[in-house]
Amino acid sequence: MSRDRCVDFLRAWAIVLVVLGHWLITALVREPDGRITAPELLATVPWTQWLTLAFQIMPLFFLAGGHAAGGSWARARAAGDTAAGWLGRRALRLLLPTGVYSALVLLAVGICSAVGVDPDTLALVGWAMAMQFWFLPVYLLLSALTPPLYAAHRRWGLLVPPVMGAVALVVDVLVLTVHAPYLGLLDYVLVWGVAYQLGFCWRDGLLTRSRLLPLVMASSGAVAFAALVALGPFPVSLILVTGQTPSNTDPPSAAMLAWVVAQVGLCLLVAPAVRRLLERERVWRLVRPVGAVSMTLYLWHMLPVLAVAAAFYLTGLAPEPVLGSAAWWGLRLPWLLLLGAVLTGVVAALRPLDRGLGALYARTGPDAAPDAGPRRAWPRRAWPRRAWPLWLGLALAVAALGRLAERGFAPDGRFPVLPALGLALGTALVTLNRWTAGRRSEQTEKARVADRV
Repeated sequence: MSRDRCVDFLRAWAIVLVVLGHWLITALVREPDGRITAPELLATVPWTQWLTLAFQIMPLFFLAGGHAAGGSWARARAAGDTAAGWLGRRALRLLLPTGVYSALVLLAVGICSAVGVDPDTLALVGWAMAMQFWFLPVYLLLSALTPPLYAAHRRWGLLVPPVMGAVALVVDVLVLTVHAPYLGLLDYVLVWGVAYQLGFCWRDGLLTRSRLLPLVMASSGAVAFAALVALGPFPVSLILVTGQTPSNTDPPSAAMLAWVVAQVGLCLLVAPAVRRLLERERVWRLVRPVGAVSMTLYLWHMLPVLAVAAAFYLTGLAPEPVLGSAAWWGLRLPWLLLLGAVLTGVVAALRPLDRGLGALYARTGPDAAPDAGPRRAWPRRAWPRRAWPLWLGLALAVAALGRLAERGFAPDGRFPVLPALGLALGTALVTLNRWTAGRRSEQTEKARVADRV
């Protein structure tokens, strides 16, 4: 069995745990005046912060992303593709579904704002629908940096992740000591980039030559995390908790870096057993459909929460035991099952839209198959001279997604005009540039065929 099957499992597993984790910690309360509020479970019941050790699974998503991107870029480069051509395809796979999702949510926000929905309620809903967006600008940036990161990997191999980690630690120290919050933005790329870079190493077999290395990574990362939490300034929570300073995720901290190393090491230790399990076709048939709709699950998984809130909390039908009580925890299972049923319906309803986006993606170029590499050798100079729309589009999209992740789709109950315009323009530029590149490639190929004839 190819290693790709294990990578696909990691992506699916990470998405499922992200969805379940968000649902599990979501608490809703109907106030006497009829408003719905969402108290923060991790802050109200502090012991629940330990649960984040099980549900903070994003290191594995970046690990799998690096593994897949390294292979995809290596194939594209071997076929003569350019960095801009490869990046255009990768970016479009994220931006098209994200753009459609954002457009529909923003349309709903605009309508609700026009009819006079309570601004606080609208802000809460807008935040809930954008809470998962933090991942997208980070992943887009790492995708854009893949060519130089992979070149560094090819030259220095296992030396690159420790160097990135060391720089991340320096940045974290500066953030804590001189209070430079904007400097901390670098750690989003550096800390998560360590997992991404380790994905390159995993693909090329550098991490699995000896079983000792994964064991050392898992044990040393776990010990470092425990020491940083017990003796250092860092909390145990691996998810942002309001008012908690410093945070392990905003920006990613030294403790998060230790957790990345520990989780990657543990993943490498269990990977052989996971591969043997995935060789069974019955198991693989359960995993593959989840991977096929992973982006849909990631983007839309908070919509069922809003639907259930409207159906049961606004109407007063939902039981509301004390937050964190035994009765409250007892209701978590039916809560998760109900949300899962609603999300299944949402995914089914969105299937035609997903197919339409797939068709649009395919029309943006002849070599647009995901991670398949170009179908023919592209002219090496087809993109670099005219790639500025791609880079401008990516910059606008990253800035807009970061702003939406920070403040939501309805900050203070208002329509986010600038982020909405930035995301729309950025997605349009990347799409247009990808389409024109595909057309140029087709014309170049036709000219070559005519010359040969």
